Amino acid sequence: MFTEAVLADGRRALIWPLRADDREALREGYEHLSARTRNHRFLTGVPHLTDFMLDHLVDDVDGVDHVALALVVLDDDNVGTPVGVARMIRYEDRRTEADLAVTVVDDWQGRGVATALLAELLRVRPVGVTRIVTTVAADNAASLAMVRRLGETTTTPAGPNRLDVVVDLAPPDAGIGETT
Repeated sequence: MFTEAVLADGRRALIWPLRADDREALREGYEHLSARTRNHRFLTGVPHLTDFMLDHLVDDVDGVDHVALALVVLDDDNVGTPVGVARMIRYEDRRTEADLAVTVVDDWQGRGVATALLAELLRVRPVGVTRIVTTVAADNAASLAMVRRLGETTTTPAGPNRLDVVVDLAPPDAGIGETT
């Protein structure tokens, strides 16, 4: 099952749930991220995704408490290029709250990939999740702007170059940035 999306520049894209057979594509894609993008994703220098990390990032995706989506941009010949992944992971001890992570290949940042992924992620998010609770690099202006479009947002310092971010999400049927 996939969803079609149109990016800000008019390019067509497909979004689908991350599958077990996407494991090596995820590993390979990570190798092409800049050190800055890697640091923003994990808030520390992670030079390569380990098998242990991939177990969590791919194998633990269940579509219920851990939802992960991939976005592939289509060229004029309908050949796809993977350019982004977004995920929401419900906290086991706080069933209405979830962590959020979005990773976009450097060359595709600022082109609407994260916006498209988040719109779909919010639509298929874990049932009952009403709040995002995550940590973001304080110098990651794009991520901070992205989460602020999701709902009422509170940020508090959480250490050197880190912010704890809480977002009260709009109801599941409202779009990004819309309020009811």
